[in-house]
Amino acid sequence: MSIYQTAHYEVNPDAVDKVKSAIVEFVNYLSINEPGVVMYSAWQQKDDPTKFVHLFEFTDDAAHHTHGGSDAVHKFESAYKPELVSDGVLFTDYVQVATNTKR
Repeated sequence: MSIYQTAHYEVNPDAVDKVKSAIVEFVNYLSINEPGVVMYSAWQQKDDPTKFVHLFEFTDDAAHHTHGGSDAVHKFESAYKPELVSDGVLFTDYVQVATNTKR
Protein backbone atom coordinates (compact mmCIF):
# COMPACT_ATOMS: atom_id res chain seq x y z
CA MET A 1 0.00 0.00 0.00
CA SER A 2 1.41 3.38 -1.03
CA ILE A 3 2.28 6.01 1.56
CA TYR A 4 1.54 9.67 0.78
CA GLN A 5 3.10 12.47 2.79
CA THR A 6 3.81 16.19 2.69
CA ALA A 7 6.43 18.27 4.45
CA HIS A 8 6.05 22.04 5.00
CA TYR A 9 8.78 24.37 6.22
CA GLU A 10 10.13 27.90 6.01
CA VAL A 11 13.78 28.99 5.79
CA ASN A 12 15.73 32.21 6.31
CA PRO A 13 15.58 34.49 3.26
CA ASP A 14 19.37 34.40 2.87
CA ALA A 15 19.28 30.59 2.65
CA VAL A 16 16.74 30.17 -0.16
CA ASP A 17 19.28 29.52 -2.91
CA LYS A 18 21.28 27.14 -0.69
CA VAL A 19 18.16 25.15 0.16
CA LYS A 20 16.96 25.06 -3.46
CA SER A 21 20.33 23.67 -4.55
CA ALA A 22 20.17 21.02 -1.83
CA ILE A 23 16.63 20.08 -2.93
CA VAL A 24 17.71 19.59 -6.54
CA GLU A 25 20.68 17.44 -5.50
CA PHE A 26 18.48 15.42 -3.14
CA VAL A 27 15.71 14.77 -5.66
CA ASN A 28 18.27 13.75 -8.30
CA TYR A 29 19.71 11.26 -5.81
CA LEU A 30 16.25 9.83 -5.10
CA SER A 31 15.52 9.42 -8.80
CA ILE A 32 18.59 7.26 -9.25
CA ASN A 33 18.95 5.46 -5.92
CA GLU A 34 15.55 4.98 -4.30
CA PRO A 35 13.13 3.10 -6.58
CA GLY A 36 10.63 2.91 -3.71
CA VAL A 37 10.13 6.66 -3.94
CA VAL A 38 7.42 6.69 -6.60
CA MET A 39 7.06 10.46 -6.56
CA TYR A 40 8.95 13.23 -4.79
CA SER A 41 8.11 16.78 -5.74
CA ALA A 42 9.37 19.94 -4.04
CA TRP A 43 7.50 23.21 -4.48
CA GLN A 44 8.42 26.74 -3.49
CA GLN A 45 5.63 29.13 -2.52
CA LYS A 46 5.20 31.71 -5.28
CA ASP A 47 4.32 34.71 -3.09
CA ASP A 48 6.82 33.81 -0.33
CA PRO A 49 9.95 32.05 -1.66
CA THR A 50 11.11 31.17 1.86
CA LYS A 51 8.33 28.58 2.17
CA PHE A 52 8.54 25.08 0.71
CA VAL A 53 6.32 22.04 0.51
CA HIS A 54 7.49 18.57 -0.49
CA LEU A 55 5.12 15.86 -1.70
CA PHE A 56 6.11 12.20 -1.40
CA GLU A 57 4.73 8.89 -2.52
CA PHE A 58 6.43 5.72 -1.31
CA THR A 59 5.58 2.24 -2.56
CA ASP A 60 5.22 0.90 0.97
CA ASP A 61 6.43 1.10 4.58
CA ALA A 62 9.76 -0.50 3.70
CA ALA A 63 10.50 2.17 1.07
CA HIS A 64 9.48 4.90 3.53
CA HIS A 65 11.75 3.44 6.19
CA THR A 66 14.69 3.07 3.76
CA HIS A 67 14.25 6.67 2.66
CA GLY A 68 14.06 8.04 6.20
CA GLY A 69 17.27 6.33 7.23
CA SER A 70 19.33 7.14 4.16
CA ASP A 71 22.55 9.14 4.20
CA ALA A 72 21.00 11.38 1.53
CA VAL A 73 18.20 12.41 3.91
CA HIS A 74 20.74 13.24 6.61
CA LYS A 75 22.80 15.27 4.13
CA PHE A 76 19.71 17.17 2.98
CA GLU A 77 18.65 17.80 6.58
CA SER A 78 22.07 19.25 7.34
CA ALA A 79 21.52 21.80 4.57
CA TYR A 80 18.05 23.03 5.52
CA LYS A 81 17.70 22.45 9.28
CA PRO A 82 20.10 25.23 10.36
CA GLU A 83 18.15 27.60 8.11
CA LEU A 84 14.64 26.86 9.43
CA VAL A 85 12.48 29.77 10.53
CA SER A 86 9.62 27.46 11.39
CA ASP A 87 9.72 25.20 14.43
CA GLY A 88 10.86 22.14 12.51
CA VAL A 89 9.19 20.56 9.52
CA LEU A 90 5.48 19.75 9.54
CA PHE A 91 5.03 16.24 8.12
CA THR A 92 1.50 15.11 7.32
CA ASP A 93 0.37 11.66 6.14
CA TYR A 94 -2.46 11.26 3.62
CA VAL A 95 -4.64 8.61 2.03
CA GLN A 96 -5.14 9.09 -1.69
CA VAL A 97 -8.74 9.51 -2.75
CA ALA A 98 -8.25 10.06 -6.49
CA THR A 99 -5.57 11.03 -9.02
CA ASN A 100 -5.13 11.65 -12.71
CA THR A 101 -1.47 10.62 -12.60
CA LYS A 102 -0.55 8.47 -15.56
CA ARG A 103 1.80 5.59 -14.88
